[in-house]
Amino acid sequence: MQYQVFVQSQSQENFVASVVGMPNLTVEGRTEEEAILKVKSALETELARGKFVTIEVNPKIQLNATTSKMRYAGIFANDPTFDDFMEKLTVIREESNLATDD
Repeated sequence: MQYQVFVQSQSQENFVASVVGMPNLTVEGRTEEEAILKVKSALETELARGKFVTIEVNPKIQLNATTSKMRYAGIFANDPTFDDFMEKLTVIREESNLATDD
């Protein structure tokens, strides 16, 4: 398997290497090469202790969470006063922007 490693120079004699997507896997080395070797070893150790699993999420649960946030969507669709309200809101915002520009 291949993993992406982010290597960052802290100074000329200190490098930090992290495995992307695994926030607890970060090491330091005196050179970039040393930091990469250390993070590779740390990753191999972690992979030997655990495993990746695939899970399935019930889409109905996700849909309900989204639906509850969207319960007000479209409530002004048939409101004949909505356009007037938006025009007045535009005027208020323009006046407010002019006042803050001064």
